[in-house]
Amino acid sequence: MKIKKVGGGVVERPASVVKEFLENSLDAGATKIDLEVEQGGIKLIKIRDNGQGIDKDDLSLSLSRHATSKIIQLADLEAVGSLGFRGEALASISSVSRLTLTSRRQGAEAAWSVRSEGRDMTTEISPSSHPQGTTVEMRDLFFNTPARRKFTRTENTEFKHLDEVLKRMSLSRFDVEFSLSHNAKVIRHLKIATSLRDRERRVAAICGPAFIDQSITVEMQAESSGLSLKGWISLPTFSRSQADLQYFFVNGRMIKDRLVTHALRQAYSDVLFNGRHPAYVLYLELDPALVDVNVHPTKHEVRFRENRLVHDFLFRSIHRVIADERPSFQKNSPSAVAGNPSDVIAAEIPQQQGMNLNVPSGQNSALISQPGANYMASGYSGGNQPAGAAAHSMREQASVYSQLGRESSTAAGGAVSLEQLSDNPEQIPPLGFAIAQLHGVYILAQNTQGMIVVDMHAAHERIVYERLKASYGKEKIRSQPLLVPVSVALSSLEADCADEHRELFSQLGFELARLGEETIAIRQIPVTLAKSDVEQLVRDVLSDMLSLGSSRKIQESVNELLSTMACHGSVRANRQLTIPEMNQLLRDMETTERSGQCNHGRPTWSAMSLQDLDKLFMRGQ
Repeated sequence: MKIKKVGGGVVERPASVVKEFLENSLDAGATKIDLEVEQGGIKLIKIRDNGQGIDKDDLSLSLSRHATSKIIQLADLEAVGSLGFRGEALASISSVSRLTLTSRRQGAEAAWSVRSEGRDMTTEISPSSHPQGTTVEMRDLFFNTPARRKFTRTENTEFKHLDEVLKRMSLSRFDVEFSLSHNAKVIRHLKIATSLRDRERRVAAICGPAFIDQSITVEMQAESSGLSLKGWISLPTFSRSQADLQYFFVNGRMIKDRLVTHALRQAYSDVLFNGRHPAYVLYLELDPALVDVNVHPTKHEVRFRENRLVHDFLFRSIHRVIADERPSFQKNSPSAVAGNPSDVIAAEIPQQQGMNLNVPSGQNSALISQPGANYMASGYSGGNQPAGAAAHSMREQASVYSQLGRESSTAAGGAVSLEQLSDNPEQIPPLGFAIAQLHGVYILAQNTQGMIVVDMHAAHERIVYERLKASYGKEKIRSQPLLVPVSVALSSLEADCADEHRELFSQLGFELARLGEETIAIRQIPVTLAKSDVEQLVRDVLSDMLSLGSSRKIQESVNELLSTMACHGSVRANRQLTIPEMNQLLRDMETTERSGQCNHGRPTWSAMSLQDLDKLFMRGQ
């Protein structure tokens, strides 16, 4: 049995047919597309659009092999701007189904229809009645290949795959109206979305309202390279157990590319919990000549001419957007009522400066604790302190809240309290003011909209970690020579890469020397990574450089060490904090990057609005 292909890929199910039909409609300039299917697309797939239409003379040609109307000259292959271009789809589909193509060209007096059935590929043209545009009707998929039809899945499964294709297309083109009917029942009707609000409604209809409620808008441009990135990314606390809510488009084409996935995964590396996946709907625009869309049979993968440039742009853009998030009460998660901290978000606000809050002497923290609570009560004990400014910063942070408490307890009059600010809500910061400490672990605070609960260790861990990173970044990386250089056997390609990027390794504290065709020597390493497996680290860096054009393995190793230092240098559970100490922690959170998550990706705070509390206790009902 000869398996037919669509656009270079196997016609494996109705979804692949729908993909080709939709791409043809979009390439024809359609602004309205109606899709009707029966029995999951096995019995019928019918798509009508209002595009440019097809001339009578081209109808038969459109069903023949190796024919395309999308490549006019050879130069078009070097900068493909259409979704399809090979001209194999309709011919392949018609060979395994009963296909009818009806079209009316713009300005034409009449419409014409062409039919083809089975492998003989003969066509019949007849006059028809049809408005401007094209209707493609495919019936009885695999009717002449029963062995292939036997491997189709259930009607519900096939429809889910087909629906996913429509989702991707509708996310790629907000300027097109889509409708989907299954077995004469309307499943989706997505109107044209011109405003940002309308686009968010479409995204919410496809990805779920929770995604758009707990997402950040991205809009980044690199004028020098002509790269542009727009869309939505989920807050780190809105993560998924699998990568099922990730849509990435390059010049309007949905792709799943290893380079893109790696860049976005790295951007979330500091804030995502182990084993979790981010959600996003992103659009990358660049010169079509800088991307090759013809490297994969189904065109799901692309190849960028400048891999490293694209990778770094994606990483820096998303990393910066996540870092700029600060606690705010501009958005409230509807799931806060359910009491799931991982679903509560910190929404987008401008960067704020910390506030020093003086509390009257004698106002002690309200402590609510239980005897024998199973929490670790040990604070940071010092021990072998790391050298350098980073260690000094950590030691300072370990005692900053105790110092604040001593200073605040002796403060004179003129103190500010939550009650005094109640008449001036704009002066109350996003995380409000502390009221009590729960079980020696959580800080209970009140803001203008309701209640805030903070995990004090997790929050302080992030604060210390970010300050350690900043301190480390300001210092020149110190290196130490190895008494016995480490010899590493590599492939000749990896050794050439190490030679080419020797200066980059030097900036990161490594000294590499070429010993032979497939051997290098590591003669110097950063002091910070003295106890790391430097041989494996160099191998991983070279592997990334060969496949992606760049690597952050060394920086990640340094960050892992700093994260451990921050964890040990943070306030621990069952350490009793005063009200001023708790308030200072809240103010530091408001000015610290990525303060919504600890170093391990866990949430640091949760919010519940007054409306949520009223609903919980059924007030007003």
